[in-house]
Amino acid sequence: MKIPPLLFICLTTFITTHSQPSIRRVDPPNWWIGMKNPNVQLLVYGPNAGTLTYTINYPGVTLVKINKVENPNYAFLNLKMTPSAKAGMLKIVGQSGGQSIIQQYELKARTNEPKGSGVRSADLIYLIMPDRFANGDPSNDKFDTMLDPAADPKNPYLRHGGDLKGIEDHLNYLQELGVTALWLTPVIENDEVLKKEGPDRMQAGYHGYHFTDHYQVDRRFGGNEGYIQFSKAVHQRGMKVIQDAVYNHVSDDHWMYKDQPTKDWFNNWPVYTNSSHKEQPLFDPHSAAIDRDVMLDGWFTPFLPDFNQRNPFLANYLIQHAIWSMEMFNLDAWRIDTYKYNDQPFMNRCNQALLTEYPNILLFGESVASSPLSLSYFVKSNVNYPFKSNLPGANDFPLNYAFNDALRQNFGWDEGVSRVYQIISQDAVYADPMKLVTQLDNHDMDRYLSTIGDDFNKYKMGVTWLFTTRGIPSLYYGTEILMKNIKVPTDAEVRKDFPGGFPGDGESKFTREGRNQKENEAFDFVSKLANYRKNTPALHSGKLMQYVPWEGVYVYFRYDATNTIMIATNTADKEMSLETARFTERMKGFSGAKNVITNELINDLSRMKLPAKTAIVLELIK
Repeated sequence: MKIPPLLFICLTTFITTHSQPSIRRVDPPNWWIGMKNPNVQLLVYGPNAGTLTYTINYPGVTLVKINKVENPNYAFLNLKMTPSAKAGMLKIVGQSGGQSIIQQYELKARTNEPKGSGVRSADLIYLIMPDRFANGDPSNDKFDTMLDPAADPKNPYLRHGGDLKGIEDHLNYLQELGVTALWLTPVIENDEVLKKEGPDRMQAGYHGYHFTDHYQVDRRFGGNEGYIQFSKAVHQRGMKVIQDAVYNHVSDDHWMYKDQPTKDWFNNWPVYTNSSHKEQPLFDPHSAAIDRDVMLDGWFTPFLPDFNQRNPFLANYLIQHAIWSMEMFNLDAWRIDTYKYNDQPFMNRCNQALLTEYPNILLFGESVASSPLSLSYFVKSNVNYPFKSNLPGANDFPLNYAFNDALRQNFGWDEGVSRVYQIISQDAVYADPMKLVTQLDNHDMDRYLSTIGDDFNKYKMGVTWLFTTRGIPSLYYGTEILMKNIKVPTDAEVRKDFPGGFPGDGESKFTREGRNQKENEAFDFVSKLANYRKNTPALHSGKLMQYVPWEGVYVYFRYDATNTIMIATNTADKEMSLETARFTERMKGFSGAKNVITNELINDLSRMKLPAKTAIVLELIK
């Protein structure tokens, strides 16, 4: 899967010998005046583009340095812009002997469109895999000119045709549900051949995590213009857009892998080496260097080349792409895939570059870890690690696993709902646990309802915890209509189409008429609790006080100066009587309560009956 050094030299020698200099692309494809960082490094690519002598003559813009690398097809131009620089088209002039090559390059004026507004604990994130949600434009389902020209909704391993227009067409549904922020799995181009995912199985890159061109949104989703329109439509409704970023790897069909700028652009090994996926060596004071190297520099799969982010030109390339995306598509937040596999000093630099330009942005990373201590290494924390991460937020996998344990295990000292209490009790390791993104499942996990044995009472209990504890809740598409399945034989089983989003679907779960009674009950429960949460600051942003679980009953409060919300959950298989004198610290002065879901008024708070496997949310009344 790797290009040996000798072959690398032979290929570049052949191109140098047989090609006249030309410029095929410049990345970033445009830039903006008025950025806080006045510097930008342009990657110039084409046959023998690195052999040219470059000049730029544009008021307020200085070509500071021309950087040449091993591969003569690349040059890296360092530009600096002064405050006097104006929007317009500058000319990049490359000269070789008597030949001049002129490349037009646009400097744009920054718009007033919302960008970098951030996602907060008041938000509800909805995770969508665009290819599997809704097909709004069948004309872009497939292109014969792409390496994977197929689309077949009946084949779980191929593309199905979902796109950005399909999501836009159902924004009413999402707003009715109470969603305020949309996290899409990556929309960047995955123009690659089918990849071998098993002994008898080939799979398309429908999920989006196999980049082949950082600066192109996949045409099958609507392209760059479609993404701009989508972002505008979302913002017009007061909603937010979260982009899913991948820094760790690309597809082996990426143009940059096929013609590598330098021999150290990717992490190369004498023989193929897979990542161990074990994060502990990164912070273990007793770890061995080889274990750290295998974790960070090992590849995710043989067809996903692993970036060497210690290469300064690559680091600049990735950071500038992140900023370019924010400006071009007016994004609000940035989710970082496979965060723990990246070079962590690089990640700090990248995070800081985004935070400098967009101080309010939420950055959160995917670091699959089972304990708060492990997760805290990859996020701003209060732990005295030798390396200090500056990442504001993270996907909260430890709490996710605790939710599932609480609903599958019998109550015990360390089992059942005690797990939820114990995980939250360790929040002191995080600098700000309110910036953790909580979840019940996601696109890489067995679906929540299947995990808990298709038990509707448990389903409502888990949703209640998700929407009422600290952090920013994230809901995987279809959870609200009871979509279920496990990852057997593949992840495709938990990424099925949203019913009603595709031509030929017999029924539409986007409508009340298309849902059955149980699905409507689930949708109504999620919607009522989500919208109540959205409109109740004490619930989404207030303080949290939790009490040690007792006989399977777990009680906690969210409160501020205005409201106090009591959440009482009984995970036992029998009704429990709850004596509330223990909770006087939070309940003193209140004489009654309103059940948020049923609107029932409760006049006696001294004792409550909690049916088996039940969660209640009470707004206390004085």
